[in-house]
Amino acid sequence: MPLLDPLPSHWSADAVAGIPEQMPHASLPVFGAADVVPIAPGLDLWDMWQIQRADGSTVIVDGRSFWFFLATERFPDPDMRHDAARIRLTSHGADGWRDHGWTFDPGVTPGSREWSGCAVLGDDAETLTLYFTASGRPGGPRTFEQRLFETRGRFLVDAGTPRTGDWTKPVESVAADGATYLVADQREAVDDRIKGFRDPGYFRDPADGAEYLLFVGSAGWVDDVHDGVIGAARREGDRWMLNAPPVESIGTNSELERPHVIHRDGRYYLFWSTQGKRFAPGLPGVTGLYAMVAESMAGPWRPVNGTGLVAANPAAEPYQAYCWWVTGELDVISFVDAWGLAGCDPADPTLRRAQFGGTAAPFFRLSIEGDRVTIK
Repeated sequence: MPLLDPLPSHWSADAVAGIPEQMPHASLPVFGAADVVPIAPGLDLWDMWQIQRADGSTVIVDGRSFWFFLATERFPDPDMRHDAARIRLTSHGADGWRDHGWTFDPGVTPGSREWSGCAVLGDDAETLTLYFTASGRPGGPRTFEQRLFETRGRFLVDAGTPRTGDWTKPVESVAADGATYLVADQREAVDDRIKGFRDPGYFRDPADGAEYLLFVGSAGWVDDVHDGVIGAARREGDRWMLNAPPVESIGTNSELERPHVIHRDGRYYLFWSTQGKRFAPGLPGVTGLYAMVAESMAGPWRPVNGTGLVAANPAAEPYQAYCWWVTGELDVISFVDAWGLAGCDPADPTLRRAQFGGTAAPFFRLSIEGDRVTIK
């Protein structure tokens, strides 16, 4: 039987219907060439997460924050990057971005590639737990299998240069049960869609100290292509145990990516990213950052701003950025996707390559007032 107690809060078509009216206030600026600055020449970088403390605050050493990105060499078609993704360490400070190399040696992690996660620094300011998604199996055929793993290592900053290492053997954090959460083990995408069990995001509840992993999931109790859920696991002793999904979007959207929770002024804000093409036909959803708010982790969750939309790509450049990530300080980062298209559709691989940013987008900041979350 699926774990549906409490019942997940529904992100509804009725809520999404209000997005066009909200767009003038939620649209981000159009990027120019000055906004697209490579971090690691010769590499494409995309999904990212900072090194944070368990309370959600960003780790700063000597004026710099530290960020993991997914990265690959620059393929002729940037869409190929997902089949070769590895995790790379960078840092950001007043002088911009610096690249610090690959996080793991080849063969250390249990997938054929590494997908997104999060990183939490221990109270000793040295022990680093990295949660990540392992996709596929080493040496096997390419699949879209997704499993959640974690490993512990050391994080040090020596003369301004960060280093990670001494990683323990990665262990599987928690597995899909097939009833609440579908097992994500597809060999091929279906209609450009894959099922999800990925993107672990850590949260420690300040109310009671309970620890959670949020993740992308697909509902196991319905037969609907638009079956996106935000999943949750809670630490019980030394194990993560699956919980009911806090949010589902059945009939509305198929993919709620990179979920993470920020606690602010006694409320809980659950953020995620999704693309316009993941909404059910006829719905006016756009590619952007979305959120729900609740008074506790148990919910119920309600869409911020009435629709859930927080920030979106501008109508003139609907593909320019993706994967928005909100820090505990309410700074928001994303990556530059297909920018400067001037109305063109990036269906052609040559055009995608020419206009794929593959780097960090400019930061912006949020303002939160109760159920309203807006661009500052």
